[in-house]
This record gives sequence, C-alpha cells and structure tokens, in this order.
Amino acid sequence: MCLKNWGGIWMERSNWISLLIVLAVIAAWEFACGWFSIPDFILPAPSEILKTTVFKASLLLPHAGVTALEIIMGIFLALLVAVPLATVMFACPSVGRALSPFLVASQAVPVFALAPLLVIWLGYGLASKVLMAAIIIFFPITVSLLEGYKNCDREYAVFFGLMGAGFWKKLRLLYWPWALPYFFSGLKVGVTVATIGAVIGEWVGAQRGLGYLMIQANARLQVSLVFAAILWLSIMGIAMWVFVGFLERKVIYWK
Repeated sequence: MCLKNWGGIWMERSNWISLLIVLAVIAAWEFACGWFSIPDFILPAPSEILKTTVFKASLLLPHAGVTALEIIMGIFLALLVAVPLATVMFACPSVGRALSPFLVASQAVPVFALAPLLVIWLGYGLASKVLMAAIIIFFPITVSLLEGYKNCDREYAVFFGLMGAGFWKKLRLLYWPWALPYFFSGLKVGVTVATIGAVIGEWVGAQRGLGYLMIQANARLQVSLVFAAILWLSIMGIAMWVFVGFLERKVIYWK
C-alpha cells in the first residue's frame, strides 16, 4: 500500500515537473520575442499565437474538424488492415516471411513521394488523406501486435494444446490477451503520428483541412496562424494518445 502511495505521489510530482518545464519554455519564448524584437512573420510570441487561436477560432475549427475526420477514418482503416494482417502473419509464418519485405517497403518509401500519387488516383477529397494517414498508422500497429503474439509464453501455448485447444481458440483466449499491451503500445505510436499523413496529404492537394490552411497562411506570411494550426494538431495528437491510454487501462484491467 505504501509503495502504491509513493508511486502515485511520484507520478503527481512528475506531472508537475513536466508542466513547469512547459511553462518555463513558453515564458522564455515570450521573453526572447520581446527582448530581441523578433517580427511576428518570423517567430510570433506565444501570446500572439494564443490570440490568433482564440480570435480566429471560426476559421480554425472547420479545418480542424476536417483533419480530425481524416485522422479518425485513417485509424479505423489502419486497424481493419493491421489486426488481420498481423494475425495471418503469425498464424502462417511462411506468409509472414513473404509479406515482411512489403511491410518494411511501405514505410521505407517517403510519404512525400506517395502523397502526389494518391491525390492523382483518389482525388482531392477525403479518400487520399485517409489512406495516407492509414499507411503511416498501420505499420506500428502491425509490428507491435505481431511481436506480442510471438512473445507469448510457450509453456502456456503447450498447456492450451494439451487441453485440446486449437489455434483459433488459443488466439482468442491466450495469444490475443497476451498481445494486448503490445497492441496498445503500437496504437499509441500510430495515433500520435497520424496527423503527419493527413497534413502531408493536405499539403499536396486539398481544399480544406489544417494542412491546407497552413499552406495558405504561410504564403501570406501569417505565421501566427500557422502556429495556431500546429497547436491544434498537437492538441489532437495528445488527445488521441490520452484516449488510447484510457482505453488501455479499461481493456487491460489486469495489467
């Protein structure tokens, strides 16, 4: 009980330390912008970025909604591909060895090279951005889940076999629960980088979204608006990471 209390106190202190570091960085940024008289079109002060975020919320929110929709749809598409793919690669090791080079190649190709092609093939709408986000997300989920399957204790697998359980029953009762921590670790990585795919797709060709807004604002030297869009993207990534952590605690209640 004492150890648990000390752990909770340490976590609270860590959170306060993190908050203080963030506040110190923001204060130093604000001070430097004022002391060195840095123009807003080069580096706006945090106060100016916050002012832009508040007063131009009517402009930012619709674009943020479009980007958020692209990211959420990309996550669901990635899950639809990653979970069955990792399961098949684990169930059939020969298939896994055959697919591994293609899995790595999907991440070795720069996303900037894929984005123009996807826009040409799928158009300027949601589809190209959703697919771009899914391509980035599915790799960490697939690799993490596959690693979780493989790291299952062999003695448990033998015991299940002695009890007459086939592969699919083992998968449901043993392999999948065992791999859940790995799965959520990969999902956390995936959701935090999901914004990259959506924004790159919007940079290449779009009519809405925070990436589109950033390109337009940058061309007009509205750097505070660019930073406001970045702030919204950061909030999205942090919110999704926190939400996945919440789901992890609820699903893996025994952890």
